[in-house]
Amino acid sequence: MFWNNNAKEQVDRTGLILSGGGARAAYQVGVLKAIADTLPKHSPNPFPILCGTSAGAINAAALAVYAPQFREAIWRLVHVWGNFHVDQVFKADFRGLSGSMTQWMSANILGRSSEKAVALLDRTPLTQLLNHYLPYRKIQDSINSGALHGLSITASNYATGNSVAFYQGHESIKPWIRANHMGCPTQITQDHLMASSAIPLIFAPQKLEGDYYGDGSMRQTAPTSPALHMGANKLFIIGVKHEAPFSPLKKRTKNAPTLGQIAGHVLDSIFLDNITLDLERLERVNRTLSQIPDRHIPGDSTTIKKVELLFISPSQDLHDIAEKHTMLMPRSVRLFMKSMGASTALASYLLFEKAFCRELIALGYSDTMERKEEVFKFMGIEKT
Repeated sequence: MFWNNNAKEQVDRTGLILSGGGARAAYQVGVLKAIADTLPKHSPNPFPILCGTSAGAINAAALAVYAPQFREAIWRLVHVWGNFHVDQVFKADFRGLSGSMTQWMSANILGRSSEKAVALLDRTPLTQLLNHYLPYRKIQDSINSGALHGLSITASNYATGNSVAFYQGHESIKPWIRANHMGCPTQITQDHLMASSAIPLIFAPQKLEGDYYGDGSMRQTAPTSPALHMGANKLFIIGVKHEAPFSPLKKRTKNAPTLGQIAGHVLDSIFLDNITLDLERLERVNRTLSQIPDRHIPGDSTTIKKVELLFISPSQDLHDIAEKHTMLMPRSVRLFMKSMGASTALASYLLFEKAFCRELIALGYSDTMERKEEVFKFMGIEKT
């Protein structure tokens, strides 16, 4: 894998990759809880490089803020995700939904322009929640203490089409520019999290430095790239897609897909496919490098490295789990989704309800503990 690390010293740095997926990101919390439970009680943050996209950006930022106290960070994430309600993320009452939908129709159907970005759902409650739980100034404290090497939050620029990794980290990390993606140093704020998690059409774009940005998963063809550019040589990647065996035979339907079904399919494509493709590329590079004798690879090479990988993803289809919990969503939201002909695929991204989130946390925990031996080896944990 090609990457740029300007640090001369050879240091093992594990990068944690947290992908997007709306409410599905609760699964990541379960995986992280399992890791916290396997580490010795007062262990430091095992992931000096944190990279988050969309809902994964919020989890990454929380880990960065509390990096000196890894177990506390995980406890806070479990508490928030395990007690979620939809109305903590977006206005879910009839008045709130009708207001945002009226603004959306006014701007997009009637053609009335506005400087304020509009969308189908109003995320004002999420801004208040994040402001309460995340003191962003502590990110730099984590870096200064050595508990964190770097944090990146990826968002998509609507004007340029570029995928931009906004990062805050050690001074040795330098900006990068590649085809359609780049890394920009900054001070991470709430605006970066809101931009990265702005699911297209559903949530409003966020203005950053004069441009509007949306969900980081949209143009992120190489989700592992920010971690590698910031100096990671090991990658722990948490997906939110059940990796079922590929089958060319699909169930056929008579009826044309509804708007909601199309939206669910689009979101699956945005959130779930890129990480799998990027992993395939990394594994191909690793296999190629394994065939090259070490003497032919420059010892001071900073452009190509073999990267150790560990990928954990759901052992169950999250669509099926979401189907059991959709009735827990507020009636106003269910009527809104019914009017769109929404499928459980779309619901799984918006199902910020504690029963669904707790089941995903439990699944992430059990999936990780099932692979405990692999995790021990990858993390360098000594079995007691």
